[in-house]
Amino acid sequence: MKVILGCDHAAFEAKEELKKYLEESHEVIDVGTYSSKRCNYPDFATKLVKVVLGENIKGILICGSGIGVSMAANRYSGIRAALCRSPKEAELSIQHNNANVLCLGGRINTSDQLKDIAGAWFKAEFEGGRHSERLALFEDLGERL
Repeated sequence: MKVILGCDHAAFEAKEELKKYLEESHEVIDVGTYSSKRCNYPDFATKLVKVVLGENIKGILICGSGIGVSMAANRYSGIRAALCRSPKEAELSIQHNNANVLCLGGRINTSDQLKDIAGAWFKAEFEGGRHSERLALFEDLGERL
């Protein structure tokens, strides 16, 4: 399975650790950043969103807190970005919201916690049913790319 990964400078080290873990079972597309040099997270969120929508694959965004990347990604129609701090939240973000972008805080969670959260996210399955009806209510909201 392909997954796209992006981050800002605050989460560069966290992204590199998570990338090693993900490469064990996924084809990883890394859209940057590629160093800890200061950059702007909306640029990388937008790059990732374009690939998620264009290739219909899942993505993971990481910044210092996870808040900024989740706000930027969710501005786009068709993106369901979920900021998750625990494996349970990651599981629910798929089961109930069919999240296509997982947002993480590189300064909030440890490397092992980030791996556990991502692992739970990939294992979960969308439940559909009443959740599909709710998703349909906001699917067309947001800026189109």
